[in-house]
Amino acid sequence: MSDKLWPEGTGRLLLAEVDSTNAEAFRRAPQLAGPAWILAASQTAGRGRRARPWASPRGNFYATHVMHSDEPPQQLALRSFVAALALHEALTAVTGTPQALTLKWPNDVLLSGGKVAGILLECQTTGTQAAGQGRQTLAIGIGVNLIGHPDPAQVEPGATPPASVLHETGQRLTPEAFLDHLAPAYARWEATFTAHGFAPIRSAWLAHAARLNEPIRARTGTEDRHGVFDSIDASGNLILRTAQATLAIPAAEVFF
Repeated sequence: MSDKLWPEGTGRLLLAEVDSTNAEAFRRAPQLAGPAWILAASQTAGRGRRARPWASPRGNFYATHVMHSDEPPQQLALRSFVAALALHEALTAVTGTPQALTLKWPNDVLLSGGKVAGILLECQTTGTQAAGQGRQTLAIGIGVNLIGHPDPAQVEPGATPPASVLHETGQRLTPEAFLDHLAPAYARWEATFTAHGFAPIRSAWLAHAARLNEPIRARTGTEDRHGVFDSIDASGNLILRTAQATLAIPAAEVFF
């Protein structure tokens, strides 16, 4: 990819090894003048949602997009959908199989029905919090199974099985090459979000949503709710239509 396509004003840091790219992003955030991508060849303490460990063999993709923002937390949280659309675009470009790619609420990308990528948003406040003027630093951690994936036997029964780009498509790509696709894609969707708000992001995400209008199971804490995946609302909540009511669910694990 031509260097001219790298997003203007966005930094690029390539590291051999870190504990996690999100943790590294927060360490480096005070010195960053603008947004940046941090890519690591390996992680020693990668993590996913709910602090679960994220296996990090070399050859897969581990990166974080870090940015500063004064937006409220609920607005920052919508960046998970921005990142998902960027991943869909980048994976489409490298695999040539858009029909095999879907987006699983809240923050996974599926390839041929298997989890190929995950997104982890974390936020920290820097600055003078006492005056209410603390600056938010958002870390959007992204892991993509480019060449390998966890043992399916280690996945919770009923959960989405893992997948890798190499196994499903035969495409072998380096993390650096994938970043060359992902960073411009993210910049384009971020520009749409900044200029027009969540509405076009929501519409585009729903166009690629996995199991839309189909039965799913949403686990909220220790409670399982069964219903039809109806939509996502203007806040990114899952809209689940059950036999008793239509629910807006802000956080859950979804099972098919």
